[in-house]
Parts: sequence; C-alpha cells; structure tokens
Amino acid sequence: MTTPQHPDLASALDRMWLQFRPQMDERLSALEAASAALAANTLSPSQSSAAASAAHKLAGVLGTFRLARGTDLARQLEQHYSAPPDSASAPQLESLTAELRSLIVNR
Repeated sequence: MTTPQHPDLASALDRMWLQFRPQMDERLSALEAASAALAANTLSPSQSSAAASAAHKLAGVLGTFRLARGTDLARQLEQHYSAPPDSASAPQLESLTAELRSLIVNR
C-alpha cells in the first residue's frame, strides 16, 4: 500500500491499519461464529444483528483503506444478516467470510 509520491500518507495508513486490526479480527470472529451458528441452525436474532453490525463496520473501515473487494464482501454479508438468513445460505456466508478474512490477513 506504499505510495511513492506520499510516503507520509502511506505510513499513516499503515499505522492506522495496525491500530484497527484487532477490531477487524473481532468482527471477523463474530461473522465466523454467525455463519457456524447458521449452519447448525442455531443462529439467534441477536447474533444475526451483531453479524450485520460487524459486517457494516468492516465495510466502512475497509473502504478507508481502499480495499474495495473487502467492502463489497462485507456489504454482501451485511445484507444477508440484515434479513432473516436461511440455513441453506450458510455455505455461501462461510465462503464470503473466509474470503474476507483472507483479504484482511494478506493485506
């Protein structure tokens, strides 16, 4: 993410990434727990709401870091969890969440 013309900006973004990374990991964990609960048909409304909120917050922060694919993935997850999710969508949600984790870990 280094921008040769703006090394100070790149450095500031790198510091911010490190600052927000623990929160991103917590939000990813909430999404992973929600998709596992959905697969087990034990997803509660409050857990679904928490997953939608976590996805919404990830969409925003990833946009700040110009990770458009991450924002898209998080928005898809937010939409799924904002409506009553169907257990048949669990594999898709697990896949979206895994891709999102991979994107964040490999930034």
